[in-house]
Amino acid sequence: MELKLAAHPPFSLSSVVFSHGWIRLAPFVEDKATGGLRYVLRLRSGRAVDLAITEADGGVLAATDAALGPDETAEAGDAVTWMLGLDQDFSAFYERCRHEPKLAHAQGAARGRLLRSATLFEDVVKTLLTTNTAWSGTVRMNAALVDLYGEPATTDDTRRAFPTPAALARTSVEELRAGPRLGYRAPYVLELARAVDSGELDLEALKRTELPTPELRKRLLSLKGVGGYAAGNLLNLLGRYDFLPVDSWALKMVSQEWHDGQAVTPADVEAAFAAWGEWKGLAYWFWDWNSAS
Repeated sequence: MELKLAAHPPFSLSSVVFSHGWIRLAPFVEDKATGGLRYVLRLRSGRAVDLAITEADGGVLAATDAALGPDETAEAGDAVTWMLGLDQDFSAFYERCRHEPKLAHAQGAARGRLLRSATLFEDVVKTLLTTNTAWSGTVRMNAALVDLYGEPATTDDTRRAFPTPAALARTSVEELRAGPRLGYRAPYVLELARAVDSGELDLEALKRTELPTPELRKRLLSLKGVGGYAAGNLLNLLGRYDFLPVDSWALKMVSQEWHDGQAVTPADVEAAFAAWGEWKGLAYWFWDWNSAS
């Protein structure tokens, strides 16, 4: 199956792939041969398909060796569109960037889209795995979850999808601590999986909700383990950029950029980008930090 999908211009697949660290988290894999990526998508039918995504004229080409029916093809197209933000329009952001030398590169490099997973459930779990750990710990825990609980791809059983809420709901806190070694995150992941699997929590509805951002943020903060940083990260992935994912890296960069290396607070980070309003998350993320590094 090959599916060509159009993207709102300007578009650069590599800009999406390397927008942040998600490309290092399974089931994403960088495809160095094509400059694209691979991702194992679990379909509603229960099948997992290994997608190869490459840039094409005006968008991307998504291909898989698996034979897909019409409904599965449409589902795969919707998933790729979401993951790559193909329908997102950053014209207003680029207009603001023209007046800021530190973001003058944004439009030319087609910056703005953030690589995201096929489901919000996957992105919430991955975000939880970034908290209070080194990046190597995040990569390790995520890979273990996929290896232990992910559905094998139909055409390559060495490749697996991210585990479903149902698969993780059948585990226990003890198992998640012993196997993938999630530590204190284990009860948070288990509670989330069980709430989604039971239907108590409809995370996917938040992908297209019209709730005001502050209300959406409250919904995210109500999830166990999700604090200010995690909520900010998830909001940015959801296309809401008026809150920042303030972590130790943000504190370091803002300190070096505007405060001569002196210690700063999260309020200082917020103040540095306050003028960007609804775009401050993107302004922060794609800021040219070279002078601060």
